[in-house]
Amino acid sequence: MCVGKMRFEIREFSGSYEVRRLTEADVPEMLTLCKGNPQYYRYCPPTASEETLLADLQALPPQKTSDDKYYVGYYKEGQLIALLDLIDAFPNDETAFIGFFMVRSEISGTGVGSRIVGELCEYLAGCGIRAVHLGWVEGNPQAEAFWKKNGFAETGVKSQQELYTIVMGERKI
Repeated sequence: MCVGKMRFEIREFSGSYEVRRLTEADVPEMLTLCKGNPQYYRYCPPTASEETLLADLQALPPQKTSDDKYYVGYYKEGQLIALLDLIDAFPNDETAFIGFFMVRSEISGTGVGSRIVGELCEYLAGCGIRAVHLGWVEGNPQAEAFWKKNGFAETGVKSQQELYTIVMGERKI
């Protein structure tokens, strides 16, 4: 079900896992998950820290508010297994943007990440979202392969950052 001002019901992002909003109190657990994925940070520095995660919890694109941001954790049997930063209606009303997604390294490659992305896209489609956008760091073969396997295609747009280039991807839903 899609609801009021914050139109997404976080608990419905997944039928397989418990999903809840993450807060400053969750940063130590988030940091443990992120530090288990050093390959990501080789391509996308800086390495995760309490400070970078606190900043990520608040980061928003231009013209967006905290009502549009869903920084959530996926849990299985009480353990944080994945992080997701989702922005509603960005860059337009029929598009959602995944700003960050990471699965616990011990379960990477088991299909959990694909299940989460698939369930999320199914839910978003039911809320009127027609496309999901995201970006991966150019040259990161693991990220590129994961997103392409999950139905995302390069849009042809790249964004040059100070230390790397972001390849923009889109999945129509």
